[in-house]
Amino acid sequence: MMEQIATQMIWGNRIVDYLIAAGILIAGFILLKIIEFVVLRRLKEWASRTATSLDDFLADLIQRIVFPLAFIGLFYFSVSVLTLGPQIKKAVDITGMALLTIFTARFVTIFLTYGFSLYWKRQGSDLVLEKSLNGILRVLKALIWALAVIFFLDNLGFQISAVIAGLGIGGVAVALAAQAILGDLFSYFAILFDRPFEIGDFIIIGDYLGAVEHIGIKTTRIRSLGGEQLVFSNTDLTNSRIRNYKRMEQRRVLFRLGVVYQTPLEKIKEIPGIIKEIIRGVDNTVFDRAHFFSYGDFSLIFEVVYYVIGPDYNTYMDIQEKINLGIFEAFREHGIEFAYPTQTLYMNPVTPPA
Repeated sequence: MMEQIATQMIWGNRIVDYLIAAGILIAGFILLKIIEFVVLRRLKEWASRTATSLDDFLADLIQRIVFPLAFIGLFYFSVSVLTLGPQIKKAVDITGMALLTIFTARFVTIFLTYGFSLYWKRQGSDLVLEKSLNGILRVLKALIWALAVIFFLDNLGFQISAVIAGLGIGGVAVALAAQAILGDLFSYFAILFDRPFEIGDFIIIGDYLGAVEHIGIKTTRIRSLGGEQLVFSNTDLTNSRIRNYKRMEQRRVLFRLGVVYQTPLEKIKEIPGIIKEIIRGVDNTVFDRAHFFSYGDFSLIFEVVYYVIGPDYNTYMDIQEKINLGIFEAFREHGIEFAYPTQTLYMNPVTPPA
C-alpha cells in the first residue's frame, strides 16, 4: 500500500520524489541555519575583539549576501531533482537568474560603499568630502544596477547588443558635444581624490587669490579679498599652478632696514645681535639670520630672515608689528638712527674774474 502511494505520479513526479526534494530542502535548511548560527556568532565575537572594521564588514557581508545565496542555491538544488514542465522550469530558471543578479549587484554595491566609507575615514571624516562621495556613490550604484539589468535581459534572450551599440554611438556623439563638461567632471574627480585644496583653503591662481567656498562638479567658487566671488572651471584649476597658503606650515619672512652712514662701527656690529634677541623674544617665530647686507645710496642696509610658525596672515602681521616696534625701541635706546633719503650737495665757490 505504501509502495503504491509512494510511486503514484502527480504532475510528472512520484510522491517519493517530492518527499526527497522536501527532505533535501528541510535538511539543508537546518544545516545552513546551524552553520549560520555557529559561524556568524564566532565571527562576530572575533570581530568584536579586533580594532579593524574589515572583520565586521565581512561578518555583515556573509549574513546579508553569502547565506541568502546559499539558501537560494539549496532551493534550486532541491527542485532540480524533480521533473518539471517546460514552463515551470523556465520560471524557476528566470527566478534563480533574477535573484543571482540582484545579490551580485548588492555584493558589488556593498563593497563600493565600504571602500568609500574607509577612504572617507582615512581622510579625516570631512563632511564636504562625505557629500561628494555620496554623490559619486549614487552614480556608481545606478550604473551597476543598469549593468545588472542588461545582463539579466541578455540572459533571457533579448537582443541587447543592438541597443547597446546604438547607445554607444549616441554616447560618442554626446561626449563630443559635451567635451568641456566631461573635462570639468573628470577634473572634479581629480580635485576630490587628489585634494590639492579644500573648502576654506586660501589659494592663489595666477593673479587671482581668495578662499575656496564651493567645489562643484563643473566649477569651483572662490571668495576674493575684495569680496567678489570668482568662478573657475575645474579644468582651469587642474591645469594651473596653485599656491595653497592654508597648508603652509611656516612662513619665511625677509625684510631690510637701513641706518645712517654716520653710525659708529661698534654699533653696526651690535645691530645683528639686537635684532636676533628681539625676534627670539616673540612667540611663534624662528630666527634664521641678520647680516650687514650692503651699502645703499644713503644708508647701510641690513637684511633679516625669520620664520613664522603657522599659515595665518593676521598672526604674521601681528608678529611683524611686534618686531618692528621692538627694533624701533631698541635702536632708540642704543642711539642708532634709521636712514631716510638724503642728498649732500658740494658747492665750489666761483672766483670772480679779475
